[in-house]
Amino acid sequence: MRHATTLITLVAATPALAASKNPFSASFYSLSNTDFVVAIAFLLFVGVLFYFKVPSLLAGLLDKRAEGIKSELDEARSLREEAQSVLASYERKQLEVQDHADRIVAQAKESAAEAAELAKKDLAASIERRVQAAQDQIASAEQSAVRQVRDEAARIAVSAAGAVVAKEMSDAKAGSLIDDAIKTVEAKLH
Repeated sequence: MRHATTLITLVAATPALAASKNPFSASFYSLSNTDFVVAIAFLLFVGVLFYFKVPSLLAGLLDKRAEGIKSELDEARSLREEAQSVLASYERKQLEVQDHADRIVAQAKESAAEAAELAKKDLAASIERRVQAAQDQIASAEQSAVRQVRDEAARIAVSAAGAVVAKEMSDAKAGSLIDDAIKTVEAKLH
């Protein structure tokens, strides 16, 4: 009923009614008046809409659409929360990986320092072995040189003694020495 009163008020406010001296005269309600025909058609259209419950259908469609939007928003919120939890998880994992990488780098530095220290010790031992080998070679060369000097001194002494003996030795003395040597050899051979 409320809608009908509003509709009559709208029809009453048309320019045709405003132009007539008597707004409710018979000429307004005739079918030759276009404003009246339009008003009746409008009322019938609105009546048909209400009869087929179009406003409630539109309201239901709008409610369904609103529920769909609300469910999409809820889903978007849940996806956002899930994305935030996944992001937090990845950030934790990144921190763990960074910590692990830092430990690996520290361990590698420590291993490198230990390897450098071991290399220094090995180098020192190698140098010491080489110095010892050089000292041994020097001592061996020294002994060889001393031996050569002794051998040369003995050879010179024997040569000098041979020369002195040859000068002082006579043929008879040489013959008797040869005979003594032959007897000594015969005695040792038998």
